[in-house]
Amino acid sequence: MLQLNDKLIPQPCIATRWEISEDGKLYTFYLRKDVPFHKDPSLPNSRMVTAQDFVYSFNRICSEKLASPGSWVFQAVAKDESGQTIGFHALNDSVFTIQLHQTFPPLLGLLASSYCAVVPKESVEYYGKDFRKHPVGTGPFIFHEWIDRTALILHKNANYFEKSIDGKSLPYLDAIVVSFISDKQTAFLEFVKGKLDFISGLDASYKDDLLTNEGTLRPKYKGKFKIETSPYLNTEYLGILMDDQQPLMKSNPLNDIRIRKAINYGFDRAKMIKYLRNGMATPGTGGIVPIGVPGFDSICVAGYNYQPQLAAKLLAEAGFPGGKGLPEIAMSTTHAYQDLCEYMQGQLADIGIKIKLDINQAAQHRQMVAKQQLAFFRGSWIADYADAENYLSLFRSTNKAPLGPNYTHFVSKTFDALYNESMQTTNDSIRFDLFKKMDTEMMQQSPVIILYYDKVIRLTNNNIQGLGINPMNLLQLKSVRKEINLSNQQ
Repeated sequence: MLQLNDKLIPQPCIATRWEISEDGKLYTFYLRKDVPFHKDPSLPNSRMVTAQDFVYSFNRICSEKLASPGSWVFQAVAKDESGQTIGFHALNDSVFTIQLHQTFPPLLGLLASSYCAVVPKESVEYYGKDFRKHPVGTGPFIFHEWIDRTALILHKNANYFEKSIDGKSLPYLDAIVVSFISDKQTAFLEFVKGKLDFISGLDASYKDDLLTNEGTLRPKYKGKFKIETSPYLNTEYLGILMDDQQPLMKSNPLNDIRIRKAINYGFDRAKMIKYLRNGMATPGTGGIVPIGVPGFDSICVAGYNYQPQLAAKLLAEAGFPGGKGLPEIAMSTTHAYQDLCEYMQGQLADIGIKIKLDINQAAQHRQMVAKQQLAFFRGSWIADYADAENYLSLFRSTNKAPLGPNYTHFVSKTFDALYNESMQTTNDSIRFDLFKKMDTEMMQQSPVIILYYDKVIRLTNNNIQGLGINPMNLLQLKSVRKEINLSNQQ
């Protein structure tokens, strides 16, 4: 229905425009009339999308029978007394409405997600349980073949409805092959040899071979391919269980805000990122909301930077001058982040804070965090949607785990009041101001130690044009060109 640009701002797609009621609960979308579904044996030729197709598709996502992992997208949509979704309506073939039972300002961004792709009822019923093997939609590429654990093959949709700015038909590519290579080092070597056009991400197995500490390509790779980076909506942090009723928090020094702040001030994030992440991240000196969230300036949020003298002063004020008498603090992490935690362990020891590292398997670690079995733990949050609310909801008191993602059990009446106020308006400038106040309120209590804000890293061959990059690492291929007259070995 909608799509996101590279700044993650919702843009027209099948919906050409929309209106939001004054109370923020009724969304009206005006649809194009010239959008055909993919050609398929289950459909008549040139079957056009109508508003009723969105009613069907969205009700299908909400159906308990389907049990879609994307049903949460429509959590705010109106329901009847039995819990049945009743908020989707087709006023005619080209006008579609969504009625909410409560305001939910991030809705537009969510409507651009893949969960909200429109599908034809005829095809779903024709293929039944095998629809996943025969997907039919409206996108620029048509499903051709899935080779399990090997490749996904898509062909050009010659009837795609969008045009380029200069009026040319999209997409440009005739086909796409997505290769599934489990070993990151092997994928990188295949890319370097020119057998892959594009890879995303920076794995520890090749980051030092690829990049200098300043984040630039090493000389042996310069000119051979392109590297692009962008802020990525992923915040890496250490969480602290803010619940002195939990047995493991009894007499825990982390209950003292001065100790939490001393840890926050006690290590150099900039040096950590330079030497352990080759500059491919932004030091976490702001709040929980990362760089790249639309309309949000993390610089305005009071966070923490490296101030060892202040950290030492806070320790002394807490009754532990130079760390004397301070019990050892256990920090739980996983193998992938052991290097970061060991770095912190060394720097914090210099000011008298002794850290014991507990290294867990990733799955076990997640489970222990969810069950409040860890007092001090590594965590991260990758945005489900491009809105600061997605991060700040982690600290809402009603979201305390296991009911929600508030794994720190942070509670603040001020924060909750600001959060509730932010959900009652669709005015972005008001929302952004409230978000900054919420983030600042939370950071002043230090339930988290922000490590860094991640970056998207994309490597592409020199003959690939128009790929673009965005803070959610969404792969948009409709405007990509592959210039066959260029060499990827320049």
